[in-house]
Amino acid sequence: MPKPSKHVFVCAQTRPPGHPRGSCGQLGSTAVFQTFMQQFEAGQLYGQFALTSTGCLGTCDLGPTVLVYPEGVMYSKVSPADVSEIIEEHLKNGRPVERLLAPAALWS
Repeated sequence: MPKPSKHVFVCAQTRPPGHPRGSCGQLGSTAVFQTFMQQFEAGQLYGQFALTSTGCLGTCDLGPTVLVYPEGVMYSKVSPADVSEIIEEHLKNGRPVERLLAPAALWS
């Protein structure tokens, strides 16, 4: 298997309804992950890029969240409609999607 140039992590954390922290799962992360999977499959991107669903990334109120490595770029409030832009602009062309970037203060 070739080493992927980028690895996409989609938060899939789910908490019980009414939990004070909420969760990406409650905010629609399953649909975001499924859209990534469909577009990776359609574009034959597996191998070039990796895709993993993950537990909490720590930004529950900003979900669904997506984290792209090796750059360490965090996207917040991602919808299925945003996935193709992340793939085209960031994964393929190396330009993070500015409008979806999580606040820089999250990393301090």
